[in-house]
Amino acid sequence: MDHQPDPSTYNCLSCAKEWPCDPAREHLKATTSDPVQLAMRLWDELEDAAHVLANEPPSVLFERFLKWTW
Repeated sequence: MDHQPDPSTYNCLSCAKEWPCDPAREHLKATTSDPVQLAMRLWDELEDAAHVLANEPPSVLFERFLKWTW
């Protein structure tokens, strides 16, 4: 998958949009058949991103990383 997060900004390395960008979301959904597993994977990403995006409210991070998984 080309659309990976930049660990220093959590923007996409390919398109520079906030990660997970639309192509990353599509890929993640297509390659993870269980929505619980997908949410768990994105929870791990949220935990990593929370350190980098410390000024973002938790609700914004939830919307960005988890809400779309269901």
